[in-house]
Amino acid sequence: MQPTASSTTTAVDAPATYTLWQMVVYMLKLGTIGFGGPVALVGYMHRDLVEGRRWISEADYKEGLALSQLMPGPLAAQLSMYLGYVHYRVIGASLIGLAFVLPSFFMVLAISWAYVHFGGISWMQAVFYGVGAAVIGIIAMSAYKLTTKSVGKDKLLWAIYLIAAIVTIVTESEMAWLFIAAGLLVWIVKAPPKWISGGRLNALAAAPVVAGAAAVSTVDWPLLGQIGIFFAEAGAFVFGSGLAIVPFLYGGVVTEHHWLTERQFVDAVAVAMITPGPVVITVAFIGYLVAGLSGACVAALATFLPCYLFTVIPAPYFKKYGKLPGLIAFVDGVTAAAIGAITGAVVVLAKRSIVDLPTILLAIVTVGLLWKFKKLPEPVIVAGAAVIGLIAYPLMH
Repeated sequence: MQPTASSTTTAVDAPATYTLWQMVVYMLKLGTIGFGGPVALVGYMHRDLVEGRRWISEADYKEGLALSQLMPGPLAAQLSMYLGYVHYRVIGASLIGLAFVLPSFFMVLAISWAYVHFGGISWMQAVFYGVGAAVIGIIAMSAYKLTTKSVGKDKLLWAIYLIAAIVTIVTESEMAWLFIAAGLLVWIVKAPPKWISGGRLNALAAAPVVAGAAAVSTVDWPLLGQIGIFFAEAGAFVFGSGLAIVPFLYGGVVTEHHWLTERQFVDAVAVAMITPGPVVITVAFIGYLVAGLSGACVAALATFLPCYLFTVIPAPYFKKYGKLPGLIAFVDGVTAAAIGAITGAVVVLAKRSIVDLPTILLAIVTVGLLWKFKKLPEPVIVAGAAVIGLIAYPLMH
C-alpha cells in the first residue's frame, strides 16, 4: 500500500499541534502504566499519538518504526525518541526518551532494593503467571491493529510480513538483515533506483567497531567499568529489543562474568515483565544486584545511550529525504517486516506465558475485553490478572 502524496508529507512541514510538555507528560504516563513490552508499547503510541490525538502523522510514525527496527537497541525507547524528534528535534528526543524510561527505572530500583533486603521475591512467579497471560492478549491486539493499519492489501507487503513472522517464530529472535532486505526488495520493485551502491558501507564500518568493543571488553577494568562496557555492547550491538537481549544478557552476566545465579537472572526477567515501560529496563535490576545503586545507573545509562545516539544522529536524514519515492518504498518494506516480526514475537512470548488452561482463558478473555470495550485501560486488565495470578498460581502449582 503506497502512501499518497498527502500522506507522505511529514509532520515537520506543519507546525506542531501540541507542546513539548504535553508530549513529555504523555510519555511519562506511558512509561508508568504501559505494560506489555515493545510490541504493546509501539501499538499504544500509534493508537494514542497517530489515531487518537493526531500529534504524529502516519508517515512520521512509519519512518520512526523503520529506523527503530534498523538500529540496535530497545525498540519502544527508540521510537519514543524519534517521535520526540519529529517536531522538537534533539531537545525533544532527549526529554521524551528520559520521560519514557525513568518511571520504569525508578520502579525497578525500588523492586531491586526490596529483593536484596528481603531475600528474593517469591510472589513474582504468581503475579507473572497471571500478568504474562494477559499481556499476551494485549500485545496480540496491538499486533492485529498494526497489521491491518500498515500492511493493508498489498500482496508484496503481506509476503514480507508473513516471512518475517515465520522467521521470528522459528528462530525466536529478530534479524536486522531481514528488515534491510525487505526494504531493499520493495524499493527495487516499486521505485527502482538508477543505481545501488554503498550497501556494504554500514557493515564495513560496523566491523571494526564491534572488534574494538570486543577488545576493550577484555581489559581488566574495575567492576563499574566492566558493567558499563558490557551493557554498552548490549545496547549497541543487539537487535530485537527485549526479545533478543535476554539471551545476550544471560550469556554475559551468568555464564561469562558469573555476576548472577540462574535463579537471580530468571527473577531479573520477571521484574522486567511485571513492570511497565521497556522490557530492557531489566538491566537496572541486574546492575543493582551486581554493584548496588551505582551499578543500576551505569547499566541503564550504558544500555540506553547507544540507542539514543542511533536515533538522533540518523533522524535528520530520515526527515530530509522522507518524501523520496525510493525511501518511501524502503520504509514500507521495513515496516511490513517489522510488524511481521512483532506478530511472530507474540507467538514466541505466548509459548512462555500460556502454559495451562487458566492462562489460556486469561489470554482469550483479555482479547475479548479489548475487542468489546475499545477504551478499556490496559492497566486495569493487568491489575486484575495479577490478582488472579496470586490466587490461581498456588492452586495450579
